[in-house]
Amino acid sequence: MKTSPVIELNIACEGWPPIEELHKLAGEAISAITKIAKLNYPADAQLSLLFCDDEEITALNKKFRQQNKPTNVLSFPVAHSLPDGPEAEMLGDIAFSLQKIKEEAALDNKKFEHHLIHLMIHGFLHLFGYDHLEDDNATIMETLEKEALGSLGIADPYGNA
Repeated sequence: MKTSPVIELNIACEGWPPIEELHKLAGEAISAITKIAKLNYPADAQLSLLFCDDEEITALNKKFRQQNKPTNVLSFPVAHSLPDGPEAEMLGDIAFSLQKIKEEAALDNKKFEHHLIHLMIHGFLHLFGYDHLEDDNATIMETLEKEALGSLGIADPYGNA
């Protein structure tokens, strides 16, 4: 079973770790959640990751979610799909905000890299139709995230060890 799509990275602002480090973190995160959630996608599947700042993610959030504020991560699936996976070669795009992630990591006393990996996992699950709008769905999503993070030696981000 393929455990990670081809990952394309775009760094749109200064301050992010080097591209090699981001690629390593993304590969680990996506492989972990693919295994834990048993996600299926074509062998030649592709994923695009954008590492930007608060200004750019605010513009995306305003345009696509009508929310004029920064957020930590945004996911843009290519096709509306069920948890068993989209059939398209391109899975989607995920955008991350440097300032928001640094702020949240500091506030929660977490390592930046650990919080980023969590958000990579979280954003990837969104591409497969997972959401957290209702409590039951949030529980499912959080459980998968905690299992994937645990497999990488990262503590429960929700504090429920």
